Amino acid sequence: MKIFDTTFAQSERTLALRSQRMEILSRNIANADTPNYKAQDLDFGNILKNAQSVSMKTTNKNHISEGFTHGKPNLVYTVPFNSSVDGNTVELSVEQAKYGRAAAQYQTTLRFLEGEMSGIRKALRGE
Repeated sequence: MKIFDTTFAQSERTLALRSQRMEILSRNIANADTPNYKAQDLDFGNILKNAQSVSMKTTNKNHISEGFTHGKPNLVYTVPFNSSVDGNTVELSVEQAKYGRAAAQYQTTLRFLEGEMSGIRKALRGE
Protein backbone atom coordinates (compact mmCIF):
# COMPACT_ATOMS: atom_id res chain seq x y z
CA MET A 1 0.00 0.00 0.00
CA LYS A 2 1.23 3.44 -0.85
CA ILE A 3 0.43 4.84 2.60
CA PHE A 4 2.95 2.48 4.18
CA ASP A 5 5.61 3.34 1.61
CA THR A 6 5.35 7.05 2.32
CA THR A 7 4.91 6.65 6.07
CA PHE A 8 7.86 4.38 6.68
CA ALA A 9 10.27 5.44 3.90
CA GLN A 10 11.99 8.18 5.91
CA SER A 11 12.25 6.00 9.01
CA GLU A 12 13.74 3.18 6.93
CA ARG A 13 16.40 5.51 5.52
CA THR A 14 17.14 6.93 8.94
CA LEU A 15 17.53 3.48 10.52
CA ALA A 16 19.81 2.33 7.71
CA LEU A 17 21.98 5.41 8.08
CA ARG A 18 22.16 5.14 11.88
CA SER A 19 22.99 1.44 11.58
CA GLN A 20 25.81 2.16 9.13
CA ARG A 21 27.22 4.79 11.47
CA MET A 22 27.17 2.38 14.42
CA GLU A 23 29.04 -0.20 12.32
CA ILE A 24 31.68 2.37 11.37
CA LEU A 25 32.11 3.51 14.98
CA SER A 26 32.33 -0.07 16.26
CA ARG A 27 34.99 -0.78 13.61
CA ASN A 28 36.93 2.22 14.93
CA ILE A 29 36.67 0.94 18.51
CA ALA A 30 37.73 -2.57 17.47
CA ASN A 31 40.83 -1.15 15.75
CA ALA A 32 41.88 1.17 18.58
CA ASP A 33 45.20 -0.70 18.96
CA THR A 34 45.89 -1.31 15.26
CA PRO A 35 48.94 0.65 14.06
CA ASN A 36 48.24 3.20 11.31
CA TYR A 37 44.46 2.64 11.46
CA LYS A 38 42.55 5.78 10.50
CA ALA A 39 39.24 6.41 12.30
CA GLN A 40 36.27 7.14 10.06
CA ASP A 41 32.80 8.62 10.40
CA LEU A 42 29.91 9.56 8.11
CA ASP A 43 29.93 12.82 6.17
CA PHE A 44 26.57 14.14 7.39
CA GLY A 45 26.90 17.35 5.40
CA ASN A 46 26.96 15.47 2.12
CA ILE A 47 24.23 13.07 3.21
CA LEU A 48 21.99 15.97 4.30
CA LYS A 49 22.58 17.78 1.01
CA ASN A 50 21.55 14.66 -0.91
CA ALA A 51 18.51 14.11 1.30
CA GLN A 52 17.32 17.68 0.73
CA SER A 53 17.45 17.23 -3.03
CA VAL A 54 15.23 14.15 -2.68
CA SER A 55 12.40 16.08 -1.05
CA MET A 56 11.97 18.36 -4.06
CA LYS A 57 8.74 17.97 -6.01
CA THR A 58 9.08 16.83 -9.60
CA THR A 59 6.72 16.20 -12.47
CA ASN A 60 8.39 12.89 -13.21
CA LYS A 61 10.10 10.57 -10.72
CA ASN A 62 13.12 10.25 -13.06
CA HIS A 63 13.95 13.99 -13.11
CA ILE A 64 15.92 13.97 -9.87
CA SER A 65 17.54 10.75 -8.75
CA GLU A 66 17.37 9.78 -5.11
CA GLY A 67 20.50 10.90 -3.26
CA PHE A 68 20.47 8.34 -0.45
CA THR A 69 22.62 5.34 -1.21
CA HIS A 70 22.16 1.99 0.50
CA GLY A 71 25.64 0.93 -0.56
CA LYS A 72 28.80 2.60 0.67
CA PRO A 73 28.13 5.57 2.92
CA ASN A 74 29.94 8.88 2.55
CA LEU A 75 32.96 8.32 4.78
CA VAL A 76 35.39 10.89 6.09
CA TYR A 77 38.48 10.42 8.22
CA THR A 78 38.26 11.89 11.70
CA VAL A 79 40.93 14.24 12.96
CA PRO A 80 42.21 13.20 16.39
CA PHE A 81 42.58 15.66 19.27
CA ASN A 82 45.90 14.05 20.25
CA SER A 83 48.36 12.39 17.90
CA SER A 84 49.62 8.88 18.54
CA VAL A 85 53.09 7.44 18.00
CA ASP A 86 51.90 4.45 15.93
CA GLY A 87 49.81 6.55 13.50
CA ASN A 88 46.45 5.33 14.81
CA THR A 89 43.84 8.11 14.88
CA VAL A 90 41.27 6.31 17.06
CA GLU A 91 40.69 7.96 20.42
CA LEU A 92 38.84 5.31 22.37
CA SER A 93 36.96 7.62 24.74
CA VAL A 94 35.79 9.84 21.85
CA GLU A 95 34.67 6.86 19.76
CA GLN A 96 32.85 5.30 22.73
CA ALA A 97 31.01 8.57 23.36
CA LYS A 98 30.06 8.81 19.67
CA TYR A 99 28.85 5.21 19.73
CA GLY A 100 26.76 5.79 22.85
CA ARG A 101 25.11 8.83 21.27
CA ALA A 102 24.53 6.93 18.01
CA ALA A 103 22.95 4.01 19.90
CA ALA A 104 20.61 6.39 21.72
CA GLN A 105 19.63 8.01 18.41
CA TYR A 106 18.99 4.58 16.89
CA GLN A 107 16.72 3.66 19.82
CA THR A 108 14.88 6.98 19.46
CA THR A 109 14.25 6.31 15.78
CA LEU A 110 12.95 2.82 16.62
CA ARG A 111 10.57 4.26 19.22
CA PHE A 112 9.34 6.87 16.75
CA LEU A 113 8.72 4.13 14.18
CA GLU A 114 6.95 2.05 16.80
CA GLY A 115 4.68 5.02 17.55
CA GLU A 116 3.86 5.42 13.85
CA MET A 117 2.97 1.74 13.59
CA SER A 118 0.89 1.88 16.76
CA GLY A 119 -1.08 4.80 15.39
CA ILE A 120 -1.81 2.96 12.15
CA ARG A 121 -2.85 -0.17 14.09
CA LYS A 122 -5.26 1.89 16.20
CA ALA A 123 -6.70 3.52 13.09
CA LEU A 124 -7.23 0.15 11.42
CA ARG A 125 -8.96 -1.20 14.55
CA GLY A 126 -11.15 1.91 14.76
CA GLU A 127 -9.92 3.01 18.19
